[in-house]
Amino acid sequence: MTSADAIRLTRQHVERQFPKVCGACGQRFESLIEYLRLTTHVGDVASLDAQMGDWRPKRPAGTLSLANCRCGTTLAVGSDGMGLFTLWRLLHWAKGETKRRGVTLECVLTSVREEIDREVLAEAAARASESRKE
Repeated sequence: MTSADAIRLTRQHVERQFPKVCGACGQRFESLIEYLRLTTHVGDVASLDAQMGDWRPKRPAGTLSLANCRCGTTLAVGSDGMGLFTLWRLLHWAKGETKRRGVTLECVLTSVREEIDREVLAEAAARASESRKE
């Protein structure tokens, strides 16, 4: 698996989690782009399974990215519902990246989140620019 594969698979899974609604204020996030524009990331992405040393969990605890809604409530986007084989492949790739890059797992996972954010925001900007030209 390449970094591009990991980013693509993760992004596809995350985008399927929308629409999402804040349980406290009722803010509805129709898409990942709206979520990124209206929330603020909190901390690094964390894999609970990897933290427990389980790189092939049969019952995954999950990988989570947290963000605060404008109302202050913390929301989560995670690996819940991801196919087990896909999760295992991503964890295996991430573990290898920690060795290759000489960084922590959280750093690798957070870099995937940052790249997805860059892609999504750049695509939205390009669409907005195209719309203005029309």
